[in-house]
Amino acid sequence: MSKLWGGRFRGQLDPLMAELNNSIGFDRRLWAADIRGSQAYARALAAAGVITPAEAAQLVTGLDAVYAEFAGGAFAIVPSDEDIHTAVERRLTELIGDVAGKLHTGRSRNDQVATDMRLFLLEQLPSLDAAVRALQGALVGRAEAAGDTIMPGYTHMQRAQPVLFAHWLLSYFWMLERDRQRLADLARRVAVSPLGCGALAGHAFNVDRQALAGDLGFLDIAPNSLDAVSDRDFVAEFLFWGALTQIHLSRLAEDLIIWSTAEFGFVRLSDAYSTGSSLMPQKRNPDSLELLRGKTGRVMGNLLGLLTVLKGLPSTYNKDLQEDKEPLFDTLDTLSASLKVAAGVIATLEIDAGALRRACGEEMLSTDLADYLVRKGVPFRKAHGLVGQAVRLAEERGVGLSQLALEEYRAISPAFGDDLQEALSVEGSIASRDALGGTAPAAVRQQIEQARCRLSLTSCSVLSSTQADGRLGSAGLA
Repeated sequence: MSKLWGGRFRGQLDPLMAELNNSIGFDRRLWAADIRGSQAYARALAAAGVITPAEAAQLVTGLDAVYAEFAGGAFAIVPSDEDIHTAVERRLTELIGDVAGKLHTGRSRNDQVATDMRLFLLEQLPSLDAAVRALQGALVGRAEAAGDTIMPGYTHMQRAQPVLFAHWLLSYFWMLERDRQRLADLARRVAVSPLGCGALAGHAFNVDRQALAGDLGFLDIAPNSLDAVSDRDFVAEFLFWGALTQIHLSRLAEDLIIWSTAEFGFVRLSDAYSTGSSLMPQKRNPDSLELLRGKTGRVMGNLLGLLTVLKGLPSTYNKDLQEDKEPLFDTLDTLSASLKVAAGVIATLEIDAGALRRACGEEMLSTDLADYLVRKGVPFRKAHGLVGQAVRLAEERGVGLSQLALEEYRAISPAFGDDLQEALSVEGSIASRDALGGTAPAAVRQQIEQARCRLSLTSCSVLSSTQADGRLGSAGLA
């Protein structure tokens, strides 16, 4: 089959140029979206009177046959297939003859590929949303099971204040909740149809773009044909979503990698998510978590790579935009796998509650001791300094805060009384943090209820704010 664009050329394309130019090796993943878009376009051409209803039916039926070949793994790529669009049209021509040549009337690969990518991504978003929800569900389940298990909370990687282990688990739930919200928000901007914009100037055959968009489940149409064919904001935004979500997974992995070391011994990974050493028989490596952390660099690189492509482009379509697909596919695949692995790690994680509790030294109650003085009427800044003196004295003596004598405390400040030991309780410290969002058991139980409520909602639907307006389509996240 001759090149779709080859009429004005006499010479052949250099083989190396053809290899560089061809995208069929990776954009074949768009086959279902391409066929779906072409079938809707055939119906739109018939509605506009460009082709007959019988021709439209022939095109749709032929494309059904091409779809079946792809779905069954029988579709054969040939050397002339430059990209998925030419491959589908070439096979359609073989199946139904010259009428296949009418399908591209008024359409350019510029608006075609932009449409395909949007359709493809919209189809993938529900499974990503489900994967995020599954990880959230694992975190909430473990938070419920952890109960009142106590652990040291850290700032600057130094022991800070005691918290509930469930509170730590839920901190990642809320990070992921923001990721779900961003995904739903992104979906609204993906669900905009560029089809019918042609190469750049618009459509010459009066195709009803609104009806065409509705047929494909889009929420709206792109309002400017020049912008529509080159708009890859939605890809960049998805890559940002993937990078930030993967960063959240990396932070989760980093915590657990540290805590699984012998020096901490807080957690132990399941065999299903650990590997051994090729040399040292005793090793138990958290490779699942290290891979989550390591793949973050590549996902971030996908975003930077596309932004670098976009930043120097003149208006409308340029071939540089062929570089939008591989980072999209790679980020999609990486996040899909990473989210599932992270959920498995959390669901099977072993927690050493004793080690967590033993790590909560009395020095972590210094703030509680300062709060004690505040309740006695001492200004907090002054209380902070007074407790600092007590901490220094305990360090010099090599004892805990509770082992200092009352007389020693009163030498620092007469505000210290017989009841100061009540402030030196880990359980009391945690219980006192009972404001909304705090680590007190009651506050954490409230968080769990809120989290369960969020998981029960279908708030991540792209139609949540548009169906009431009677706008187009039915695309959405489950």
